[in-house]
Amino acid sequence: MKFAKNILCIGAGYVGGPTMAVIAAKCPDYKVTVVDINAERIRAWQTDELPIFEPGLLEVVQAARGRNLFFSTDIAAGIRSADIIFVSVNTPTKTFGHGAGMASDLQYWEKTAHEIEKYADGPKIIVEKSTLPVRTAEAMEHILQENKKGIHFEVVSNPEFLAEGSAVSDLLDPDRVLIGSRQSGPGLQAAQEIAAIFSRWVAKDRIITTNLWSAELSKLVANAFLAQRISSINAISALCEKTGADVGEISFAVGSDKRIGSRFLNASIGFGGSCFKKDILNLVYICRSYGLDEVADYWQAVVKMNEYQQERFVRMVIKEMFQTVVGKKVVLLGFAFKANTGDTRESPGIHVARKLLEERARLVVSDPQALENARKDLAGLAGVEYETDPYRAAVDAQAIAVITEWDVYKKLDFVRIFASMRKPAFVFDGRNILDHQQLFNIGFNVFPLGKPSLTHFK
Repeated sequence: MKFAKNILCIGAGYVGGPTMAVIAAKCPDYKVTVVDINAERIRAWQTDELPIFEPGLLEVVQAARGRNLFFSTDIAAGIRSADIIFVSVNTPTKTFGHGAGMASDLQYWEKTAHEIEKYADGPKIIVEKSTLPVRTAEAMEHILQENKKGIHFEVVSNPEFLAEGSAVSDLLDPDRVLIGSRQSGPGLQAAQEIAAIFSRWVAKDRIITTNLWSAELSKLVANAFLAQRISSINAISALCEKTGADVGEISFAVGSDKRIGSRFLNASIGFGGSCFKKDILNLVYICRSYGLDEVADYWQAVVKMNEYQQERFVRMVIKEMFQTVVGKKVVLLGFAFKANTGDTRESPGIHVARKLLEERARLVVSDPQALENARKDLAGLAGVEYETDPYRAAVDAQAIAVITEWDVYKKLDFVRIFASMRKPAFVFDGRNILDHQQLFNIGFNVFPLGKPSLTHFK
């Protein structure tokens, strides 16, 4: 079959895989190829045991795979045949050298740029899909311009705004698709070519075009704003516990203001995932590099508050269990950083687990999707077990700590769980998803976040 366009995505991870699957499903006349150096990951994409868990993803992949969606490790061949190349490689936070702990590590991204320059044999549109610092496209342009073949490359930015756990629905019905380009003739034409892909299923008024630098910075700012709301309500949850106020009632009252809205105003153990902390620290680093220290301090406080909330949760567990958890069995319900994903990157569960193990607690981690990643995150630590079944996990436990807001936890038979636990039995609801009064009536001592505790102690 002859295809109208050949699209390549370099990087088969949480962004590249789902994005290309949806593009292939919606553009059957385009050939879409996803390449990655990780052969095991590519093999998994060719099976029904996909390397990542996202609701609805398997069905989308199955609809297009083998028809116009392909997976390969042959990066060179993919580059040569592509008209449009999406770059979706990992850009983690640097762990070494200048900017360690804040700046993005661009080594994989730069390597990809050199590979494109090396193997390309004709003009290409290069699409930044990875989250990158503002003005990174300029460096990509400089590398590509070094080619001795007279090939023209046009670099555009198309940042992703996917939420893990709802990535497929976010792709199918996005709030917006953002495309940034040079404001030259070729740049604007390239932006329109990318817009034409998404216009197959996205309304034109949701496709936003900007200059290159605005698109790159918008991604960092969007995540910073969302994380800021979480840290804001979590800061108030601490005050609620001191004053007897109910953070749920405050969230409802504040969120009812149409100027504010109700999204991201649920008090919790804190945010995690691969984006929020990384992108905020990247924003902090950029601000400091331009001498904007007050701006950097403001955004760094969002991360500091998130870390405080996690530490506060651990201190609550220890304090309410009579100032010691030594030898006590504590069940972590959930380990993924949020529901409907197996991703544990920057999960609050990692911090909670490590701190409780330092206090010599016995831990059992239970999660529907994230146990494999949890084993890796806690590898080498003694005193931790892993159990898929929450009922088995709770046997002889003295406390349950809710880490992830999986819907299945709301439907558990807590009468059965209470009967199997040691007494007094505790529930620490780090997501405020359970019926606290019902738990108290069963016999639990209940400690939510930002709400009055319910205990049977005189």
